[in-house]
Amino acid sequence: MAEKGQYLASESTFYRILREENMLNHRSDDRPASSNNRPPQRMATGPDQVWCWDITYLRSTVSGLFYYAYVIIDIFSRKIVGWEISSEENVDVAVRLFQRMRQSKNLEGVYLHSDNGNPMKGATMLMLLYHLGVVPSFSRPRVSDDNPYIESFFRTVKYTPGYPKCFTSETHAREWFADFVNWYNIEHRHSQIGYVTPEQRHNGRSEEIYMARNQTYADAYKRHPERFSSKPKTWKGQDTVYLNPLPDTREKLKQNAS
Repeated sequence: MAEKGQYLASESTFYRILREENMLNHRSDDRPASSNNRPPQRMATGPDQVWCWDITYLRSTVSGLFYYAYVIIDIFSRKIVGWEISSEENVDVAVRLFQRMRQSKNLEGVYLHSDNGNPMKGATMLMLLYHLGVVPSFSRPRVSDDNPYIESFFRTVKYTPGYPKCFTSETHAREWFADFVNWYNIEHRHSQIGYVTPEQRHNGRSEEIYMARNQTYADAYKRHPERFSSKPKTWKGQDTVYLNPLPDTREKLKQNAS
């Protein structure tokens, strides 16, 4: 209209009238855009309360062909509680993984966080989680920080010495990954849980280990206090582990750390 020399009102006036007439709603036949809200805050005070899972690709010796590692991690202990290797990335493999896990674990009440991939949000998968009593939540699209524990684990996998650049077969990938998970859970002393292994943290042995270390430090301080510039270090683990903490929670965690 302005190009034709006509002026009725400002753009803000047009929008004000549209709002008053309730005409700013989604009016087309296509699906409205999602709000991309932050996923809910989850907190774990013990094992088997909050899990994360995701899928990462493993290169093969054939260009364009990949194997896929399905991994479930407990955020409290950092233990890998379930995994699978497959030549396919689809919901059926994920369903079989969780069906196998329910044979040895009670999954009811577990909070499960994942990305927005088809295997995570497929109807068959969501129906299985519902029947198992698992409460799912999902990351925002293209926001890796919403699922940091599993992303950190995948980085550990692919940057560890001895990680094959390419796997010769699905069997090769499965055998290598089985050895790695066994090492990670049972031998790897994780810096974020006080340098105990995920298995020790998961099974409740970490407090005993912290106490033994603290006693050793206290005895050394008692014998030779002049060798310490301050009180000895106190070994301990986090009582509560958060996934996607709210801003207030994040600020409290920073204050406690300082």
